[in-house]
Amino acid sequence: MFWSAGERARSRPVPFDADRSAVEAARRDPRRFDALYRRYVGQVYSFAVYELHDHHRAEDATEQVFLRALTALPRFEERGEGPTSTFRVWLFRIARRVLSNERRRAARRPEAPLDAATQLAAPGPDPAARAIEREAAARAWQAVDGLPTDRRQALVLRYVDELSTAEIAAVMQRSEGAVRVLIHRGLRGVAARLDGGARSGLAR
Repeated sequence: MFWSAGERARSRPVPFDADRSAVEAARRDPRRFDALYRRYVGQVYSFAVYELHDHHRAEDATEQVFLRALTALPRFEERGEGPTSTFRVWLFRIARRVLSNERRRAARRPEAPLDAATQLAAPGPDPAARAIEREAAARAWQAVDGLPTDRRQALVLRYVDELSTAEIAAVMQRSEGAVRVLIHRGLRGVAARLDGGARSGLAR
């Protein structure tokens, strides 16, 4: 039997979104949104800390993200195949917009801009080891912070929030190939900075 392209498209099952039942429950009763909040607040907050370098600003931004998501939830709709239209991707798109706006609003950077981010590193049992790890983390995240916005966000989404390449592509509205290039160039840029390379030595 031969189907038209439209019939084939309609016959494809919508990919399962692990959050679908929670989303539907929250649509029926906004109080049920708490389940989605608890599931993703840690990831969104981590993204905010690495972008804003301040715990208080990160907390405020995180609340903004979830407030916007709750308000817009009736308009959320799964589309297409794969992970590109899941609730998590949609939520991180909102987070990316909120955090970009917050960074633009910041008139001045804090004196120790990565102090909040380095505190997220898991401490070791030995104080000396903790100090070494903290110093290494500070150097690494200073290098990350100096990257162009897209490269920085791609690295944070991949290695801090552990999104897949496909999810990052959907969040950033890029192709998966473009995201792989961003991550590769971002890692090269970080390595160059850690090796003492100047800004002009960043991979382009």
